[in-house]
Amino acid sequence: MDIIFDEELAGRRRENAMRRLDPSADFLLKRAAQELADRLSVVERRFETAVELHGATGAAATQALATGKIVNLRRIEASQAFATGEGVVELAPLGDVPMAQSSTNLVLSPLALHLVNDLPGALFRIRHALTPDGLMLAAIPGAGTLQELRDVLLSAEEELTGGASPRVIPFADVRDIGGLMQRAGFALPVIDAETYTVRYDSLFPLMRDLRAMGMTNPLAGRSRKPVTRGFFLRAAELYAERYSDPDGRIRATFSIVYASGWAPHQSQPKPLKPGSAKMRLADALRQASSDKEEE
Repeated sequence: MDIIFDEELAGRRRENAMRRLDPSADFLLKRAAQELADRLSVVERRFETAVELHGATGAAATQALATGKIVNLRRIEASQAFATGEGVVELAPLGDVPMAQSSTNLVLSPLALHLVNDLPGALFRIRHALTPDGLMLAAIPGAGTLQELRDVLLSAEEELTGGASPRVIPFADVRDIGGLMQRAGFALPVIDAETYTVRYDSLFPLMRDLRAMGMTNPLAGRSRKPVTRGFFLRAAELYAERYSDPDGRIRATFSIVYASGWAPHQSQPKPLKPGSAKMRLADALRQASSDKEEE
């Protein structure tokens, strides 16, 4: 397994962000939580047991409970700092899936799986934690997220030092996540993405929001050299030159991949066996074309 992320550092930064919680900076988590709840609300069943896995503020748990689809829900987090109100959370490091096999009906994963080194293993363990016909709903930052920031930081560093080090983490795309879901054994996987564009006055408010989200660079291979103010000033200039709107504000892209999948169960629809179709694809397309001409 390749070690891409310093998971301990990522966990500390998430915890620090939670301790300093800035209500104006958790917009992305709130949006993902609402989207997961919307998707849960259209599932025609109730879930006796559910787990929110590393959900930070608990927004996903709150929104999911509000759908009336969940009877009991527990939260798993890296620290009691993530407990809200008088609630408590079960403790496990970021990236861990401390659930027994077939122990829950529903797993919610909002904006955490992108920081896991062993993503295939995490998905596999989530699937095994689900009871047969149990459901996973996940929101995962995907390819395209912070693409503008990645570009200007690399350009500024190369211009000023003649080299560049990774400063924005890699994000998986829809196809990658779909493949990993199938590899983990999920049935009926559905994967799609939503892209959100957020505008800022400059690079610096964007960086403040990322720090408040606990999303600053946790890469294991990050440069340890101190970064000068001149570096960020130059990056801000490049950002304004390349990614600003006519009013002078800059754009930041966040792409969220929403993934759902079920633990296999005999009641679920099964794909047809190869060769069992009643009509060849070419014949079906020819028939559809003929019907359109007659209209």
